[in-house]
Amino acid sequence: MEALVPFRHPAVLFLMLVPAALLVWTWRRRGREVVLPFDHARKQGSTALRLLVGLADSLPALLLAVVVAILAGPQRWDEPRSQRVLTNIEFCVDVSGSMRAKFEDGTRYDASMKAINAFLDYREGDAFGLTFFGNAVLHWVPLTTDVSAFRCAPPFMRPGTLPYWFGGTEIGKALLECRKVLTAREEGDRMIILVSDGASADLYGGRDEEIAGLLRQDGIVVYSVHIGAGAPPDPIVTITAKTGGEVFQPGDEQGLQHVFESIDAMQETRLEKVRSEALDHYEPWCAAGLGLLGAALICLLGLRATPW
Repeated sequence: MEALVPFRHPAVLFLMLVPAALLVWTWRRRGREVVLPFDHARKQGSTALRLLVGLADSLPALLLAVVVAILAGPQRWDEPRSQRVLTNIEFCVDVSGSMRAKFEDGTRYDASMKAINAFLDYREGDAFGLTFFGNAVLHWVPLTTDVSAFRCAPPFMRPGTLPYWFGGTEIGKALLECRKVLTAREEGDRMIILVSDGASADLYGGRDEEIAGLLRQDGIVVYSVHIGAGAPPDPIVTITAKTGGEVFQPGDEQGLQHVFESIDAMQETRLEKVRSEALDHYEPWCAAGLGLLGAALICLLGLRATPW
C-alpha cells in the first residue's frame, strides 16, 4: 500500500474522466476538409505534422488532469524512522538519620545526591522523579524531563534537619508510593532506583515477595544502591531480583559513580519503529503543470489545428 501514491481526497480523482474524454475527442475527431487547388495533386498529408499538432492539442487536457490531481491532495510517505522510548525513572532516596554517616568527604546523603545529579546528565531525554522517605514519604520532584529541581534538592532534604517522622526507614511504604507515581504514566518504561543504607521492618514476613509481585506486574524494574556497611538486606535482594534489577554496594564515591554508570548500561535506551506518515507532495505536480502550461502557450504561437 505504501508504494502507491496516496491522495488526501481520492474521490476527486473521478474527475479524471473529463480530461480523458477530451483526449479521446482530440485524437478521434475529424476537422472540416478545405479544398484548395493543389489538393488535386493527390499529395498525402504529413503524418509527423499531424502527430505534432495532435500532441499540441492534447496539452490543455493534460493540464486539466494535473489540476485534478492537485485538487485531490497528492501526498508521499515519510521515511520510516525509530523513536526513543521514554524511560520513567523514580529515585527513592533514604533521608533517615543514618544517612548522615560519613562517606568519603561528606555524608552518605551528599554522595548519593551527587551521583544522582551526574546520572541525569547521561540519561538526557528520560523523565525523572525524586522521592524522599524515612517513616514518611515525600514526592519532592514529579516525573519530568526538566531536571533543574534536582539540582536544588540537596540542602532542603538533608538528614538531621527534617521532622522526626523522617527518622526511621520504611522501604516497603516508599516503594509502593513510587509505584503509584510510575503507574500514573501510561507510556514509557518504568524504573525505581532505591538509595538506602539500612534494613526495613516493613519488608519482612513475606511482604517483600508481595511488593515484588506488584512491581513486576506493573513492569517496574528496581535497582538498589546499598550505601551502608554490611551486606544488603535479603528483602531488598529479593525485590530487585524478582523485578529484573540488581543490588549494588559501592565502597567509596568512585564506586558509587560506577554503580550509576552500570545501571545506565543495563537499562539501555529502547527504540521502536514509528509508522511512516503521509506528507503533502505538491512539488512534482506543480512543476508538471507549469511545464504543460508553458508548452501550450508556445504551441499557440502557430502549432495548432486550423480553426475551420
